[in-house]
Amino acid sequence: MRRQFPDLEEVRLEVTPRWPVRIPRGNAPDGVMRDRGGVRERLLHVDGLPVIVRAAQPASDRIVFGAWASERAAAEEGIARMRFAFGVDDDLRPFYERFRFDPLIGPSVRARPHIRVFRRPEPFEALAWAVTEQLIDFGRAAAIQRAMVRALGPRCARTGLRDVPSAAAVAGAAPARLEAMDLKGTRAIALIRAAREVASGRVDLRDPDHERGWLRLRAIPGIGSWTQEMLAVHGQGRYDQIPAGDLGYLKLVGYLTTGNPRERVTEDEVREFFAPYEGWAGLAGAHLIRSPVLATGRRSAPAAARAA
Repeated sequence: MRRQFPDLEEVRLEVTPRWPVRIPRGNAPDGVMRDRGGVRERLLHVDGLPVIVRAAQPASDRIVFGAWASERAAAEEGIARMRFAFGVDDDLRPFYERFRFDPLIGPSVRARPHIRVFRRPEPFEALAWAVTEQLIDFGRAAAIQRAMVRALGPRCARTGLRDVPSAAAVAGAAPARLEAMDLKGTRAIALIRAAREVASGRVDLRDPDHERGWLRLRAIPGIGSWTQEMLAVHGQGRYDQIPAGDLGYLKLVGYLTTGNPRERVTEDEVREFFAPYEGWAGLAGAHLIRSPVLATGRRSAPAAARAA
């Protein structure tokens, strides 16, 4: 990452992760993260200031960050947010030691200790994108997200990168404008109301007391448990939460407990299934969908689930 913005404050940082990690590759489906030859590039905004952040992993035990902004503090905060998004500073040894021989997720934990739950550098991103993903397939949701980024997200002329719209930008949008991007009317209204709560400061998504904000958001029609749990896992770093209403988990747990690939369980049954992974349900879920146990055949899956 060579110096490209001589008029901006530049911060470079080389980090040795506390636990094995691999930064994701490829361009993001919503269009805000770009991959250039293994260098991940993202535009963020810190207190209204644009920050260009780049990250590369030249070796498995080393990640190099670079950030450029008009103020050094903003560049440093941009790096901190991307470290959070990639889970660079997460120490997962307690999870590994506790569950590496678990009948269901143990094979994945041993083979893929680097797995993280993908996060957003801004919690409002996770909240907004969760609303767009409610009850529709991911491809359609990604198209809505790209449309929102193009229409409402700020753009960096130097790089061509765009950022996700801020809470204030979404709060000021008319529901009809979001509907024109294929977002259902009730979800558009729910998203705008949630954005107004965040933009006004009535809900602080960075407050360590997450539950207080969750309660206020859940009072908004259209913001249910799944949306709140997606925010918790992907926006606030809560490994103890799992989006129990996710169709993938409803079907997966149904299959594991009955052997019927068409069986679906309830949200409460998903939470009950992941109760033994107390404190780590979100990460356990990420491993479960990758576990070799699922490839051993339909008959063995329910037995493995009961053993776990």
